[in-house]
Amino acid sequence: MNLLLRLLKTVLAALWFRKRLHPLAVSELVLRVWPTDCDPNLHMTNARYPSMMDLGRLDLLIRTGMGRLMWKRRWSPVLGSMMIRYRRELRPFQPFRLKSRVMGWDGKWIYLEHVFETMDGEVAAIAIGRGVFVGAQGTVPVAELLTAAGVPDAVSPPIPPAVAAWTAAEQDLTGSARAA
Repeated sequence: MNLLLRLLKTVLAALWFRKRLHPLAVSELVLRVWPTDCDPNLHMTNARYPSMMDLGRLDLLIRTGMGRLMWKRRWSPVLGSMMIRYRRELRPFQPFRLKSRVMGWDGKWIYLEHVFETMDGEVAAIAIGRGVFVGAQGTVPVAELLTAAGVPDAVSPPIPPAVAAWTAAEQDLTGSARAA
């Protein structure tokens, strides 16, 4: 129930109360750790972080105008993979910031970053994900997505070397899984 309420609050705020964002801007949500987010160690459970990141991506999609485009074209955003690094715990009732942004893209994937920060700016966790949009014909090429969004000539910011290395490791992992 707690996640459903957060989802509704995020959608309503993004639609009616928060300003529109440039596609490469940072979306920032202020959230709180509720007891239902915690594990027996009394900190936010590792399984809750991806749910929070869903909220960050949703806020980003709506506020950049991509949500409306997705709805019209019947495209669905799909997360392909994610890597997360936990640095410090988030305790019950502790407020925190979730900063979400598009890092860049290639022909198929859009790379996203999610940073969980304490209210005093300490990084609690950082995650990198890659996702695609899927339509009736399958994966929507990023070039088609950019054209539909009205920015056909947009150039991706440089992909950081660590993300490129992670992408290569993902490709190796996919190849190993197919060979098995």
